[in-house]
Amino acid sequence: MIETAFASSIGRIRKSNQDFVRVFKNKSGMTLAIVCDGMGGHQGGDVASTMAVNHLGHNYLMTDFDALEPAHKWLELQLKAENDDILKAADRFPDLNGMGTTIVLVFAMAMAALVVHLGDSRAYRYAAGKFTQVTQDHSLVNELVKMGQITQEQAKHHPQKNIITQALGVSSTIDPEYNELPFAAGDMLLLCTDGLTNSLTDPQIQQILATKELTLKERCHKLVNEANRLGGGDNITVCLVFMKEEEQGDR
Repeated sequence: MIETAFASSIGRIRKSNQDFVRVFKNKSGMTLAIVCDGMGGHQGGDVASTMAVNHLGHNYLMTDFDALEPAHKWLELQLKAENDDILKAADRFPDLNGMGTTIVLVFAMAMAALVVHLGDSRAYRYAAGKFTQVTQDHSLVNELVKMGQITQEQAKHHPQKNIITQALGVSSTIDPEYNELPFAAGDMLLLCTDGLTNSLTDPQIQQILATKELTLKERCHKLVNEANRLGGGDNITVCLVFMKEEEQGDR
């Protein structure tokens, strides 16, 4: 059985929360969790992130597939359509001009999951005591890191850190990244915006996820609270997707 929980905070600096997160189940009971981090314009960011999550979620509720291959094909069409919708809305309304949103999502089912993303909102996997980053940021600094021009440490404080190379609503073409991975009993997936990863290190995040005394919801709130305690320089959003170990009861 799949258990989910999420939490979001405006942080301590921003005047609005442009992140948006929701979890949906389709007619076959397959879980879809989505996290978006909006950007651009006075209200544009929260409009773009809300549009993306709600449109995808609404359309997903009407599907009945129960495998990752049809989910992949369905999502390819949905993301292209949503990208077009955001671009059209930005053209139609001047105050939304330039809006866009990152997106990271996961289709989760017994034994397997499909993680998809555009931008620098991330997915991590915590399984068998190991914490690994599933996604690679679609960002200028990550491209510089991959080319060997800067180090990972330099990337954390680079002046162009916020330049995203892939997102919904920024270009007429998108190139989402798809990652299929095992999802067995006891495994946990974390979806998050950069408000979390800019504040907490991987070991700090892992320590919270590993705290079995906390419920899934409590772990979400602890991640958000710690990010706020350490600065809260951006909106912070987290979503946990956990494959419960039935014989051990609730975690």
